[in-house]
Amino acid sequence: MAMMPKATTVSLLVAGFVGGLCANSIVGAAPTQGGGTVSVPYQMPAYATGDSNGAMIAVTGVDLTGSSVLYLVDTESKQLACYQATGGSSSTQGLKLIGARRIDLDLQLHGFRDKSEYSYRDLEKQFAGLEEGE
Repeated sequence: MAMMPKATTVSLLVAGFVGGLCANSIVGAAPTQGGGTVSVPYQMPAYATGDSNGAMIAVTGVDLTGSSVLYLVDTESKQLACYQATGGSSSTQGLKLIGARRIDLDLQLHGFRDKSEYSYRDLEKQFAGLEEGE
């Protein structure tokens, strides 16, 4: 199977993200107590999905505000970018870069705000003791 160029794959992932955003903004009608109807946005169930092509990882989902989010990880340059998209009327629709950074040094950390029962260093000492025959 031939690999698509990185830019093409990322473009397809972003296009799917934006298409999903549009699908999440469908307007429907809801009954009111007075017997009339009012237009309300139809919210699709929350979902998350991800895909990769060997060089990029893309993960989409919905944040706590109900906005769609897209995380892109460039596994070759060790970069992370996060985008938030909002739907609705044309005046409220948008795509916003939330943050981006190089993560190469982050990936070298042994722990950061780690609330695990055992720290990396503690486990490392325990496993070193096993190898020595303790």
